Amino acid sequence: MSTKKRDVATRIGQLEAGSQRAKPVLHQHAREIQPYGKIAKLPIALDETACESSINNLNQILADTMTLRDMYKKHHWQVSGATFYQLHLLFDKHHGEQDELVDTIAERIQLLGGVSIAMAADVAETTIIPRPPRGREEPPVQISRLLEAHEFILNEARAMAREASEVGDDGTNDLLVSDVIRGNELQVWFLSEHLVAVPLSHPEQAQAASSGS
Repeated sequence: MSTKKRDVATRIGQLEAGSQRAKPVLHQHAREIQPYGKIAKLPIALDETACESSINNLNQILADTMTLRDMYKKHHWQVSGATFYQLHLLFDKHHGEQDELVDTIAERIQLLGGVSIAMAADVAETTIIPRPPRGREEPPVQISRLLEAHEFILNEARAMAREASEVGDDGTNDLLVSDVIRGNELQVWFLSEHLVAVPLSHPEQAQAASSGS
């Protein structure tokens, strides 16, 4: 083979090798790098026992917060009636806030060296919040379900905040108090006011005022 032909063959080989390197390697499988429930301790000046306690608690809070978040989106889509527009927007706003909270909790779990729960099937197995029906419900029932879910989370968050403080995990205590508890309390207020039985107007008062003038 001539030198010219060898050079051409070399260049062709290099091009083929280069194109092979650029192709994605698909269908890859391997063992987990960290099984669920195991801790990969980071140098954060916190005892591993404390980390383990907070990870377990936060994964429960995470599963319940993800369930509440998804319930808000369900009700956002399915709400009906005279207050449709207001509740449609409110439910979506609360969904967004819960979604941000999910990310904050999950990142705290990873920071503590744990593995955050993530998939819907695992969340469904873990959450303590009762599952709503697939179909549509009246707005007062939707709101009541949401309030009950908030109370589940607030009850466990208060207990877990105290536990985090006792083991010296100030970061988890701050997250639970500042983000989980205060955020959920605020949403409870906004929801609860929609269940107050206050009429939109008082026709009898208007009639009396008109008669007296």
